[in-house]
Amino acid sequence: MRKLARILHVEDDPDILSIAKMALEGLHGFEVMACSDWKEAVDKAPEFRPDLFLLDVMMPQKSGPETLAELRRLPGFADTPAIFMTAKVQEDEVARFLAAGAIAVVTKPFDPMALGDEIRAVWMRMETAA
Repeated sequence: MRKLARILHVEDDPDILSIAKMALEGLHGFEVMACSDWKEAVDKAPEFRPDLFLLDVMMPQKSGPETLAELRRLPGFADTPAIFMTAKVQEDEVARFLAAGAIAVVTKPFDPMALGDEIRAVWMRMETAA
């Protein structure tokens, strides 16, 4: 079973980015690379080598699904798992995000105390199903 250690988080809201990074690193022991847009994510991903992409859906310039498509074009990231974060969690929207390549969707607003456990649970389900 692969270990989940490194998360590349892309979020345009600096407060959410900061809160998620503090929670995921401080409470759950992940190493998090925080990126404020798709370009920063594409620039930093090759050196950071994340195990998982955590992507906001609604961002200026490129959406979460568009950012995921850009990241997956990078060598070595075609199969990197991704989780989308969004307030848009209607059944048809979630289905669209899963069809865009996400393994799960985390609802915003999220509980910082539980975020790492939620991500770890998704990872375990994915690894068990593989």
